[in-house]
Amino acid sequence: MSGYWSEIITGSKSLVTGMMITAREFFKPVVTEQYPWEVPTMTPLFRGHIELIGNEETGAPNCVVCGMCQRACPSGCISLEGKKNESGKGKVLTSYVLDFTKCSLCGSCVESCNFNALRFSKVYNLASFDKNDFIIDLMRRLEDQNACKS
Repeated sequence: MSGYWSEIITGSKSLVTGMMITAREFFKPVVTEQYPWEVPTMTPLFRGHIELIGNEETGAPNCVVCGMCQRACPSGCISLEGKKNESGKGKVLTSYVLDFTKCSLCGSCVESCNFNALRFSKVYNLASFDKNDFIIDLMRRLEDQNACKS
């Protein structure tokens, strides 16, 4: 019988504690963002998918097709291709594709890039029912960004 009363007292304490917390939170200001109508501000440390950084003068990507990002990626979600430069020295990036369905956002690719060619984007609204929408051609994306700036 003593177990019965101790459970009632413990339950009552728990109920009163929960109600006190609820009453305290009830009078605090609302912090809910009305998402589609209010666009959230991204913090500086937000990690979206990776994107290529273009040269400010030419608009061409800073990538020299060394392949360090591809080798550093534990998920194997990066594929890049390049061709020999006509001037004879180095390579020119022709294709840079990110399979975001495999990406773990670990940042190894960004850290391994010694040529300031990759960074995390601030794009947060990636929703789709089609898996192919998450295979991102970063070269085309950079060209579109350069076209918008012009």
